[in-house]
Amino acid sequence: MGGAPTPDRPAATPKVVGLIWGLLILNTLGSAGAVTVVPLPRSLIQMATMGALVSAFVLALLVNLRLHLRPSSYLFLLTLLLVFSVISSANLESGFGALFRCFRLALFVGTLWLLSRWWDGGEEFVRHHIRAYFLVLVTVAAGLVASPGLAFPDVYGGRLVGALWPLTPPQIGQYAAVIIGLTALLLLGRRTTGRDAALVIAPSLLLLALTHTRTATLGLLIGLVLAVGSLLLTSAAARRFFTWSVVCATVAAVGLSSLLQAWFLRGQSQENFSNLTGRAKVWDALLAAPRTTIEQLFGVGLGDKSFGGLPIDNSWLAVYNEQGLAGVAVVAVVFLVLGGVALLRPPSLARACAIFLISYCAIASYTEAGLGDASPYLLHLTVAASLLVVPAPAAPLPAPDVPRPRTAHRARTPEGT
Repeated sequence: MGGAPTPDRPAATPKVVGLIWGLLILNTLGSAGAVTVVPLPRSLIQMATMGALVSAFVLALLVNLRLHLRPSSYLFLLTLLLVFSVISSANLESGFGALFRCFRLALFVGTLWLLSRWWDGGEEFVRHHIRAYFLVLVTVAAGLVASPGLAFPDVYGGRLVGALWPLTPPQIGQYAAVIIGLTALLLLGRRTTGRDAALVIAPSLLLLALTHTRTATLGLLIGLVLAVGSLLLTSAAARRFFTWSVVCATVAAVGLSSLLQAWFLRGQSQENFSNLTGRAKVWDALLAAPRTTIEQLFGVGLGDKSFGGLPIDNSWLAVYNEQGLAGVAVVAVVFLVLGGVALLRPPSLARACAIFLISYCAIASYTEAGLGDASPYLLHLTVAASLLVVPAPAAPLPAPDVPRPRTAHRARTPEGT
């Protein structure tokens, strides 16, 4: 039943692929955040995350020793972004750490290339994505139960953080919003049961609300609207979902407007809200800083996504700072290619999930960094790329060998008898 894979017949996805995906997610969790119940030295966390990436690459290589790769414009663009990153980091303007980050990005992209063998347009990687991030949220919930005081520190304005693993509110909000959206779409497409979906969506919604993360909430809502909207013409369930969503949103807007406004503002003044919690000041300073022509084209090298000691919190400006206009162009083409392919595909659940992930990343890119380096956002877009792959046609079965009918042989007689 399991013959050797061929270009016409993709190989069955081994279970280890889910483990590899989980290791990639572990690598992108980061090492900075809140104070944890058990103090974890940053060096130890960095060893764990980097070890997870190396392990993911080795495992991917072991399950794909013949290097069966699926050509992908998305992976080609990530490889091109890696090249620009090496060029910008080669002059060591950002120190040797830039070259180390290039090495990390190379392992990250290489692992994605090795996993591309199992891209078939199905929801397998969506399920890996949901499971892995749900496990991350389980650790957040466990930290909340173990130490509520550490889970709501004053330094983050009383927003939920990771008390077992140092996760910031925007990280938790992002993970919760993504798996809520994907699980809702799987339920809409009848790829999961209502009970299983509720077990994921209900606690994730609670954690998202406790983080007070506006970007993740807007990304979830807008992404779901676009994804469900892509199914309206072909799915009665999508039309019912859309109708009830509009009704619930209207009721909430009328009856809970003051409560929603208070949650959205998070106790901030109008001035602080208008400059995006101080982000705009960092952006203005970054754009006003003098740069050479080379720095404008290729940036200053991979860094920690900060400028003047403050986080940039904008993917486009972070890429411009580190990989220059060349990097910005590559990231823009990534969105154009994935979005264009998604629009050209016929309506389907896979297309809807891809639209959700692409739109979420596009919205989050305005207030979050990560599109130019190994990050959860690149993993979200990778799942979208795997969903937009055209499934390879099944190889035709060989015709069975049918024995030829045996003909009766007449004994030869001498001619003329």
